[in-house]
Amino acid sequence: MEQPYAEQPQPNQPAPKEEKGSGILDKIQELGQTNVPDMAQSNIHCMTVVGQIEGHMQLPPQNKTTKYEHLIPQLVAIEQNPKIEGLLLILNTVGGDVEAGLAISEMVASMSKPSVTLVLGGGHSIGVPIAVAADYSFIAETATMTIHPVRLTGLVIGVPQSFEYLDKMQERVISFVTKHSNITEEKFKELMLSKGNLTRDIGTNVIGTDAVKYGLINEVGGIGQALGKLNSLIDEYRQKQADGKDEVIQ
Repeated sequence: MEQPYAEQPQPNQPAPKEEKGSGILDKIQELGQTNVPDMAQSNIHCMTVVGQIEGHMQLPPQNKTTKYEHLIPQLVAIEQNPKIEGLLLILNTVGGDVEAGLAISEMVASMSKPSVTLVLGGGHSIGVPIAVAADYSFIAETATMTIHPVRLTGLVIGVPQSFEYLDKMQERVISFVTKHSNITEEKFKELMLSKGNLTRDIGTNVIGTDAVKYGLINEVGGIGQALGKLNSLIDEYRQKQADGKDEVIQ
C-alpha cells in the first residue's frame, strides 16, 4: 500500500513566530498593564521604599516589605553607572528596622550624584531619616510622617544598660535627621516626645505642610516638582564636573 505523501522539512526554515497574545498576557500578569514605558534611555533611576523596612529578621510573607539588602546593591550600581545621573527615591512606608533604615539613609546621603526624595502617603518612623537623606526632599500635601521614640520588641532585660542602648540608638536617629534637614534638635525631640497627639503612643503625626514648616522637609510637591528639581540638580552636577575637568586640563 502506497504511503501518503508527507511534506519534507525545508532547510533554513524560520521557526514559527510566538503568538502575540502570549507576550501581552505575560505583561498583564507581571505588571497589570499592556504597555510598559521604555526607560532604557533615562538618566534618572527611580527607587521605592514601601511597606515595612525589613532588617535582620524576615517578616511574614503577607507583609509588604522593602529589604535593605536589595536596595544597597542598587545604590552602589547607581553610584558606579555613568549613564545614571540622578536618584529619585519615593517613600510610602510605615517604618521598620532602625539599623536597616539608617543604613539606607547613610547610603543615600553619601552618594556623589544628585538625589531627591518624595514622600507619598506616609514616611513614618525610621522612614523619616530616609526622607531627609537626599539633597532635596518633597512631601505630598496629604502625606504624613510619624515621629516617635525608638522601640524594642521581644525580650528586654530589665537593667540600666538596656535603657542606655535604646537611648544611644535614638540619639543616632536624632543626630542624622537634624544634620540632614533644617529642623532643630530641640524641636525634633519635642515632636518625638509629645503626649496626647497619638492615641496609643507618644510622638507626633506631622502632615505635609507642617513637615515643611518645621524644617523637616524642603518643599510640598508631587512627582512633577520632584523631577523638575532633580533635573536642575543634575544640570548643576554636570557643570561642576565640567569645571573640574577644565581645571585639570589647565
